[in-house]
Amino acid sequence: MLALSNTLGRISDTVDRVMRGVALVFLVVMVLAISLQVVARYGFAAPPSWTEEAARYAMVWVGLLGASISFKAGFDPKLVKLPVRTPRAILAVAAVLRGAAVVTFLGPILFFCFYGPGMNPARSFLARNLYTTAESFDLPTIFVAVTVPIFIVAIFLHGLASSAASLTALRHTDQEKDAHAPHHA
Repeated sequence: MLALSNTLGRISDTVDRVMRGVALVFLVVMVLAISLQVVARYGFAAPPSWTEEAARYAMVWVGLLGASISFKAGFDPKLVKLPVRTPRAILAVAAVLRGAAVVTFLGPILFFCFYGPGMNPARSFLARNLYTTAESFDLPTIFVAVTVPIFIVAIFLHGLASSAASLTALRHTDQEKDAHAPHHA
């Protein structure tokens, strides 16, 4: 279990680093597009038509990748913050409920990224965006839509790695207690 937990942790950390890098690139693209639009609009009274759309698409990438980064870092919104001294059984139940909520919410979204009504892949979210182009420049919107399954898979991976790390820590805590417990014969 320890080897699996360590492997999942390394994969999760690598995915997180990649997500941070890609999100940073799109944040820079968004700021540059908005800056160009502001300068062109107020300085020359003629903003390029594509800057608003480019900034909007970059914002989608930053927002969704940022959500997976926040989930990994533990900055996602929580309904209840449990005290550190909460019994392990309650922490375990809370972790299971959190995982179930994430899967319940994001699972159907991931499913419909690849399958449409009637299990038809041609009517899926990604397939529909494959043939749609941006309004102001010739870019298929699939390049924006693909962010949705990427961020969901990343969140699932981070959750799985976190769960494996928690179970491994719980197991090692139990083993340490057993090692320090007096043996009565």
